[in-house]
Amino acid sequence: MRGAKSFNTEDLVPEVGIAVGVRPGIVMFAPVVHEFRRRRLPHFVIHTAQHYSPNMDAQFFDDLELPAPDYRLRGVAKKRTHGGQTAVMLEGIERILLERRPCLFLVGGDANTNLAGALAARKLRISVGHVEAGERSHDWRMPEEHNRVVIDHISDFLFVTSERGVENLRREGVRGEIHIVGNPIVDASLQHLDLAMRKSDALRRFGLEPRRYAILTMHREENVDDDASLRRALEGVSAAAQELDLRVLFPAHPRTLKRLQEFGLLPWIASLPRVTTIEAVGYLDFLALLAKARLVFTDSGGVQQEACIHRVSCVTLRDNTEWIETLRIGANQLAGCDPQRILAAAHEADAAERNWPLPFGDGTAARQIAAISERIIAAHRAPPIGAGASRDLRIC
Repeated sequence: MRGAKSFNTEDLVPEVGIAVGVRPGIVMFAPVVHEFRRRRLPHFVIHTAQHYSPNMDAQFFDDLELPAPDYRLRGVAKKRTHGGQTAVMLEGIERILLERRPCLFLVGGDANTNLAGALAARKLRISVGHVEAGERSHDWRMPEEHNRVVIDHISDFLFVTSERGVENLRREGVRGEIHIVGNPIVDASLQHLDLAMRKSDALRRFGLEPRRYAILTMHREENVDDDASLRRALEGVSAAAQELDLRVLFPAHPRTLKRLQEFGLLPWIASLPRVTTIEAVGYLDFLALLAKARLVFTDSGGVQQEACIHRVSCVTLRDNTEWIETLRIGANQLAGCDPQRILAAAHEADAAERNWPLPFGDGTAARQIAAISERIIAAHRAPPIGAGASRDLRIC
């Protein structure tokens, strides 16, 4: 080991670390973890707790039949800035990596969790694998876009959803090894839909009829941290629901609920026609609600994907999306937070044919990621810790 700053290859051990910290990351890595367990690949999971609430966090692990994470960081959710949040996660992940010394560390998506994990591993000379690499919104105002670009450029293995992602990466001249595997979000959604339909009573609980309601999610800071944008988006969704004769169920992200309270909007939204605000629900409940909805209004990249997978038309409350494929196949309409655009987009989405092809892979992403990880571990060719032989690392 080079002091405490970085590892030599012989210092690393043949196992894989995985970082999660927000709902989409937990969902994304669930099928990967299950496949690792099936193959008996050595691995551990770090939960940064970037987002934490029982419904947004612990219940997801139960719903997805995942074991509890091996490590959970403390104090991350208390940080109020990107720098503060990323810094405390970087330090916490580094501390764990110094102890475990995996030959590969996987991050997935665009949250600060993934930037912190990728940086911690890169500085220690641990190979980084980025799941959902190559996606671009081309909106430099978005912190998620900064994260994606940085992570891709410091990753050794780039697990890409489609050819468009490969084109983005090649255009930018990344150094890592590119693999088109699809997206494990597809694996997770398809694998758990039957379970959700059997176990969730969310429609009955909220008095909803299939195809007679819409789902709304909002959490992006450019939307919910601005009083005017948040109000205008909600007004547009309410107007669309009235014209289309739909109820809107709004499982509000903890960040969004906090902003509604800070802005004094809770009484106002309670009186907003057709919109019912509830606390965030667990994954199986959300999947059941999503699959039976007529429309989805969202600013979430993950929800855009899941809506497309289950052939539910989506209105995206942003001016751009990293999931351009959903626009090209007619599964998604961009509306921003302008009420008139939201109204027009909702009518267009409601009229769309729902027979589009799935653009995110065939549901085998987890198996492909596990197979490549298995090859990396095998290339390390290390004996068990304590065996006394030197370790030979070829790829990591």
